[in-house]
Amino acid sequence: MKERLTEDIIAMRAARELQPGEYCNLGVGMPGLCAAFVREGIYFQTENGGLNYGPLVTADNWQQVVPYYTDAGGRPFSAAPGMSFFDMLTSFAMIRSGRIISILGGLEVSEKGDLANHSTGEGDEHPMIGGAMDLTWGAKRVIVTMTHTTKEGRPKVVKELSLPPTGKSTVDLIVTDLAVIQVTRDGLVLKEVVPGWTAEEVQGLTEPRLIIASDLRDMEL
Repeated sequence: MKERLTEDIIAMRAARELQPGEYCNLGVGMPGLCAAFVREGIYFQTENGGLNYGPLVTADNWQQVVPYYTDAGGRPFSAAPGMSFFDMLTSFAMIRSGRIISILGGLEVSEKGDLANHSTGEGDEHPMIGGAMDLTWGAKRVIVTMTHTTKEGRPKVVKELSLPPTGKSTVDLIVTDLAVIQVTRDGLVLKEVVPGWTAEEVQGLTEPRLIIASDLRDMEL
């Protein structure tokens, strides 16, 4: 069986989309791993009321843990110069302003850029939609990180969502363990594939038709 990208590498590729001077909100789960790979000059915003906080605290710098310095997913972060805190009303005004890039996890993305990233199933640890609806609707740009298929092998890039939608026509870019796909008005454009995989193989695991970019290339890892 051919190798697929790990969650860390998916996050690393997604983090390359961020440019110095941009503000970004990282969703719970895989998107949070992006914080380990972003370049200097990128500012994080968290929906529970924080802006421009420092690197996330990991096993390598656990001594920097400060009580209550956590993002919306409960991940502890370190302090940074210029860091600020505010109420959630202010935070969501920022999120809805069209100035913040959202990197979110995904359960399904449709060919129109519709996103489903929450479930109402009883077995879901976080069954409610939370702030994800605002983070898709109000974002400057939405990047989704996810595996290309379910554990059962079903496509997660689909023609129509089968799960409750988080946002309609909101996704701009999909980064999976097999490919980078851009959402356009004409359809889904396959921009990059994981080394060792072909466009035909990726198409075989994708429900809608993919438009092969004229400059299709292997993903740089």
